[in-house]
Amino acid sequence: MRPGCVLVFCMCISVFLRRAISQPPTETDTYTECTDGYHWDPQTQHCKDINECETIPEACKGEMKCFNHYGGYLCLPRSASVIPAPDPPNQVHPSLENMASESFNLCPSGFEPQGDSCVDVDECEGDSHDCQPSQQCFNTEGSFSCQCPDGYRKVGTECIDIDECRYRYCQHRCVNVPGSFSCQCEPGFQLAGNNRSCIDVDECGMGAPCSQRCYNTYGTFLCRCEQGYELGPDGFACNDIDECSYSSYLCQYQCVNEHGKFSCVCPDGYQLLGTRLCQDINECETGAHQCSDGQTCVNIHGGHKCVDTKSCQEPYVQVSENRCMCPVTKPSCRDMPYSIVHRYMSITSERSVPSDIFQIQATSVYPGAYNTFRIRSGDDNGDFYIRQINNISAMLVLARAVNGPREYVLDLEMVSVNPLMSYHTSSALRLTIYVGPYAF
Repeated sequence: MRPGCVLVFCMCISVFLRRAISQPPTETDTYTECTDGYHWDPQTQHCKDINECETIPEACKGEMKCFNHYGGYLCLPRSASVIPAPDPPNQVHPSLENMASESFNLCPSGFEPQGDSCVDVDECEGDSHDCQPSQQCFNTEGSFSCQCPDGYRKVGTECIDIDECRYRYCQHRCVNVPGSFSCQCEPGFQLAGNNRSCIDVDECGMGAPCSQRCYNTYGTFLCRCEQGYELGPDGFACNDIDECSYSSYLCQYQCVNEHGKFSCVCPDGYQLLGTRLCQDINECETGAHQCSDGQTCVNIHGGHKCVDTKSCQEPYVQVSENRCMCPVTKPSCRDMPYSIVHRYMSITSERSVPSDIFQIQATSVYPGAYNTFRIRSGDDNGDFYIRQINNISAMLVLARAVNGPREYVLDLEMVSVNPLMSYHTSSALRLTIYVGPYAF
């Protein structure tokens, strides 16, 4: 049977009964006693209904709701409702009034009457549901449902958090939170647009703290330095390498450290040859000397010497720019070399020994003469010796390593003897040797 038809039927009975009861009583007796469920009200001189729902503690048990009505009460489900009829003006017979004035809700459970129809009851809004605090109430047609929020699952009557991290939703790290989860990436990565995958971060493009060069790698980055620098302990800063402290052979003379590089320098009188070697500057050729017109410029290692052009001493006389001759007419020339030729040379310090440094060559040879060579003077310490090559030449040999700056003046004598003609003469080479201050 449809709910609307039940309601009309109920209303017709109610109207009929009210019309029947509303007739004035035929008897004029006055009642002072009331039936069960009523008490006498002396003020109104009528029997008044007792509200058992208020006077009886816990009149209804469990989920039942107490509904008071004339002469008694009902325990109905919480979704039920009772529509009381208006009080009649005169109440003569309470028992009949009770029957005629009550109209019960005949709508199905979960509905309530509204006008001539039944409408759904929103148990969620009226807080008449039994969902747990951890659940969410959703109203349905004629009822309601208790559901767990997203990220929870129902276990019994409770909602338990779902640990999404067990299902490997995240590429790197998963952090479970109540009702949800979040993905995190390892250092050097960032979350992609799907909030689950991790993509590499280009630290170099984001201002990585490399002081010179930055190279992005998968998940991290590397700092590198320019040539001449080395990576510091922090892995970011580039510190200058002091190349000069690593080796003493980088430069022939002196190494000068600079930012990111080094350079070689040479002492005065020398110039850099290439990047590390030092070469003597020939001031006599470059014109960087201050020798006068009466002097001859002699280049030596690291400098130069200005020697007088007229260097002959008595009893010798000047016969050419560098040749002196002792005339046989002078008695003092008897035991002296007939001629002296001046020569100049320069050698480096720390030269390996024995070392051939100068060759003596006879310019004139007499027929049948035997020539011998010797150091006449200037080698007081025995730093040199003569090695004769043949009858007309010999070699001056450095016997011991010498350090400069130092100067030797050696008289190298060639003695010529012809026994058949009783001929004996000699000539000398005055060799000035300048030892430079360095081994280059």
